[in-house]
Amino acid sequence: MVELKTEAEIHAMRAAGGVVADALAAVREHAQVGVTLVELDAVAAGTIADAGARPVFLNYHPNWAPSPFPGVICASVNDAVVHGIPSSYRLRDGDLVSIDCGATLDGWCGDAAISFVVGAVDPTDRALIAATDEALRRGIAAAQPGNSLGDIGAAIGEYARRLGYGLLADHGGHGIGRVMHEDPDVPNEARAGRGMRLRPGLVLAIEPMLIADGTDDYHHDADGWTLRTRTGARAAHSEHTVAITVDGPVVLTSRH
Repeated sequence: MVELKTEAEIHAMRAAGGVVADALAAVREHAQVGVTLVELDAVAAGTIADAGARPVFLNYHPNWAPSPFPGVICASVNDAVVHGIPSSYRLRDGDLVSIDCGATLDGWCGDAAISFVVGAVDPTDRALIAATDEALRRGIAAAQPGNSLGDIGAAIGEYARRLGYGLLADHGGHGIGRVMHEDPDVPNEARAGRGMRLRPGLVLAIEPMLIADGTDDYHHDADGWTLRTRTGARAAHSEHTVAITVDGPVVLTSRH
């Protein structure tokens, strides 16, 4: 069931989104060569706790997962696309890191993701991350009242494919509100004009996941969570929580 939020509820979700934005900024600042993923997880945990919020990823256990998720953030490195478990892995020069973070404050959730490179940046990684961020921007721009879910997917997918990038198969964005995953599913590739119409009060997590070599396939790590590209190609992930309003889309997971 799709739930439309009131202006007051969207305002509350903006507060939760601000906590997520702060946590991602803190993780990005702390991420250096030699730092472990567990240390980054602790940075996010501290930021969320200091804001009086709670992490929503920690102990999250969907029916397809073998065990509850053990981290506050998803930390995915290089060919890991999403759902990477924070571990003792130490970041190396040139690693491409994607961090996904969610928090709940006063009963409302925010969810966002960023990708960046630690140390020396390869131009192909820079281009991949820039394209993923631009795909997100285009998806958000398409989230206008009266448009459709297909318009969001078309904006993301057509741009990514035109540049030769792959899109992680079987994965996309989602509705969000009192829980992290609500209806509807938000495609990263679709036909314009198809699907549910967007109405003011709808809040969506829009999240393109681009793969460098143009492939879409993935496999699960033995941990049952981490999704890696089938070919070993590098990937990037960018996400915001976005409210549909009468005046257009409003990003809720940004301090800007």
